[in-house]
Order: sequence, then structure tokens, then C-alpha cells
Amino acid sequence: MGFSVKQDLWERLAASEKKILLYGMGNGADKILDVCKSKGITVSGCFASDGFARGHSYRGFPVRTWSETKALYGAENVTVLLSFGTSREDVLANIRRIAQEAELYAPDVPAFGDTLFDRAFLEAHREELERAAELLSDEASVRIFWNVVAFKLTGEIAFLESAESDREADLLRFVRPERLTAAMDLGAYNGDTVRELLERSGGSLKRIYAMEPDARTYKKLLAYAEGETRAEVIALPMGAWSERRTLTFDASGNRNASMGENRSGVLADRPIRVRTVEADSPDNVLSGERVDYIKYDVEGSEREALLGSRQTVERWAPTLMVSLYHRSEDLFALPLLLRELFPQYEGYYLRRRRGVPAWDVDLYLTREKR
Repeated sequence: MGFSVKQDLWERLAASEKKILLYGMGNGADKILDVCKSKGITVSGCFASDGFARGHSYRGFPVRTWSETKALYGAENVTVLLSFGTSREDVLANIRRIAQEAELYAPDVPAFGDTLFDRAFLEAHREELERAAELLSDEASVRIFWNVVAFKLTGEIAFLESAESDREADLLRFVRPERLTAAMDLGAYNGDTVRELLERSGGSLKRIYAMEPDARTYKKLLAYAEGETRAEVIALPMGAWSERRTLTFDASGNRNASMGENRSGVLADRPIRVRTVEADSPDNVLSGERVDYIKYDVEGSEREALLGSRQTVERWAPTLMVSLYHRSEDLFALPLLLRELFPQYEGYYLRRRRGVPAWDVDLYLTREKR
């Protein structure tokens, strides 16, 4: 296979004699702390960027600055666990600076579900990983795939830096906005992807269905849609699913905003704003209408949304973009599902945007190889 490891990050941390410190607070840090506890790994403290450190405490730890942390422990005596995600260049530059002074890892904890991508997981799913990698259509996809696997196992951000692609180039090559007449955005957020498509379509794109279940975000999407004059943007306050259903929704915000069915067990005792939300299948929403492109970024509901798209995809063969990073198994399970559902597609292109951890890992599926 493309990657193997004798010791994953958690095994390395368990054997380490250094002080283990969290860099950052919030749900990511909560998940990392709970994994460490389950594996007998002692976490000794927490620090944050200067603007977030003043007077704060987190899970019983005083939140220090990096300078205070170095003075207390010595940079050579600590292992830093990055506990938040970012794509901002200034924050990434600061992470690199800390990594030059101390041992630093970015543990991979899934956004949804509680299955860790550790060495045992690798061994249990080795054959599926290999089959998924064999579907990929170019060298860049294979390189990104195995670098993402390596990162998930080791937490070493150098692997992520070797698994980046250019978003603009990917969009132009695989989506071909100038050829689109109609599209569907599942997980439309505030309309950012819709704007991006329209800016590059050259006027060819006339209609976009945009589904967004989060009420606060949907208000922004609707305001944008009502003011958009270049195309008809149909904003729908609902989630994408395999069928028409009323579901619970975690409206806690950020990356926790998702169908309640996807909520991580690690966060079960955390505060949650629960409401119900309508969900429907893309097939039902479109009712046979043609679309040339569908984006699936639905916070852990990708499998259900794909199952609910079978009629549309079989009829119109749109280009698909499917996020593969919300659950540990997504990296292989979703490509294998796509092959099973839509064997007529030949192009499988894996791409990843810049940032840490291994978020924004997306698979472009095209009818022909490009």
C-alpha cells in the first residue's frame, strides 16, 4: 500500500516523556483531551495566541501564552498538540514558528463520529484504502491521498503541506463553470460557492439550487439570493438527505452545525441548541430538472445525500464534488460508494485546499477523465 507506520501519533505520545500541551481551546481540544484520557496520555497544560490567553482557563488549565509556556517548561521539553483548524496564512506562519522551537503535531480527530484514524483503523481498512486509491485518475490525486493518510496517522503537518492543490485551477479544470447551465449546492452556507461559480461562468449559469439547513446562515444565503441578478438562485432552508424527513439539527454553530444524527459522542455532554429541520433528497428537490454540477459538503451527511441523488446523477451525469473529510472512513468509503452507485464515471480527482488539519479534502467526479 502507499503508506504504513509502526507507531501512530497516540502511541508516540503515550511513550513520550515530554510535557504534552494543547495549543488552542474549544471542541477540537475537547476531543483531543478525551482521546488522550482514553489512551492514558497525560496532558499538562494549555496555551493560546496572545489575544485569547488573558485571564482564561480551560478544563482546569490556566491558558498561557506561548512565551509564558516556554519560560515555564522550556520549548525543548514540551510536545505541542494543535487543537484548532485554520487556513489563515498569518496563523499558519505562527504555527510554523512554534514548530521550529518545539515538537508539534496536529492530531486528527474526526469532525463527526468518534472513530479515530489510528494504526488499528489503518490495519482494519487497509484493503478498502487501497481500492479507493486505485480509483484515482492522476498522480496528484494519489499523492494527496497517501499524504492525507500519513498525516492522519502521525499528526505531522509536513504531510499536509505536501498535499495541497490550487483551488482556482481545480475549479476551472474539473467543474468548468463556463459550461454550466444549472447547478446544485448542498451545504450552501452563505452563498460563497454560488458567487464563485457565477463569477467564473461567463453568464452561462442560469439557475442554482442552494440548500442550507442552519437558520442563521440561511438568512444570509436568502438575502444574497434575493439580490443576485446574474442567475436565479433558489435558496432552500433544508438539509440534503436520502429522502424527505424531519430531522434534529445541532445549531451550535461553526463545524458543529449539522444534523443531530451526526453529532459526536465525545461532545454528548456539551451544550447544544437543538431544533428540527426539514431535509429532502436532491432528486425530490429537482423533480427531474437538469443540473450540470452538484457540490456535496454537508457536514457528515454526504452518504445520505449521494443516495438521494441517484436518479439525477444517472439521468444527467453532472460533475460531482464530494467532501471526504468529515468522518474518518470518508476518505475510502465515499469513493467506493460512488463507484458502486455511479459506475459510468471515469474521472476521480482528489484535491485539498491549504490549511490544518486535513479539512477541505474533496473528490471531483467527472464523466470522462480530464
